[in-house]
Amino acid sequence: MVTVTSGLLLAIMVLAGISSIQFYKGRKLNLQLMQHYLRSIEEVVKPEDKDYVWLGGYIGFRAKYKVNRENIRKFEYTLTLLPRHSILYFPISLFVSRHDKLYVVVRPFAQIKREAHLIQKGYYRFKPGIEGEELLQREVVEINGIKYEALFEKRRDVELLKSLVEGLSKVKNIKHVSLTPKTNVFYVFMKPEPDTIEEDIKKIVAFANEKIKESPFSP
Repeated sequence: MVTVTSGLLLAIMVLAGISSIQFYKGRKLNLQLMQHYLRSIEEVVKPEDKDYVWLGGYIGFRAKYKVNRENIRKFEYTLTLLPRHSILYFPISLFVSRHDKLYVVVRPFAQIKREAHLIQKGYYRFKPGIEGEELLQREVVEINGIKYEALFEKRRDVELLKSLVEGLSKVKNIKHVSLTPKTNVFYVFMKPEPDTIEEDIKKIVAFANEKIKESPFSP
């Protein structure tokens, strides 16, 4: 038989109270962040049709936009937030996930001709699988003091991606950008921030509309 002392019981009650407060505060903050990111991105992309998938709990959502304008056929993104509503798991998530994450997938009309990646050095614990990686050239490039591993077929493609990263609000927030011909996808993985999300999405959209339409990507 387990004896519960008054001190242990009080500690359990205090923890339960703190957990309850954290749940409501964290849930409110995550919902506000989701609403802000959704509205900010929609305002820039201006989709003609949209579809959302709730990821469960209060950790984010997946959005698919039909754009069919200029060079963007579809604009898709996944937002995952830290579990601010969970006082027990939140500290663990800071170690495992580290930060909120935004994964952007742009599907252009123009055909992407060559593979190119910029991957922030030291960010991934396990390197992302890149098909045909052994056939790509590689070098380390530095952007505003942040080192990236570049994988590419032609260096000029890396220079274009580098110019995009340099123009975004915080270089350190950009973890991976790529152009993939097999799936015809322009991809950006970043840490989003409420104050800069709209400006960053504008620059990502402009890159898709202005740069991917130009040589060397388009036919």
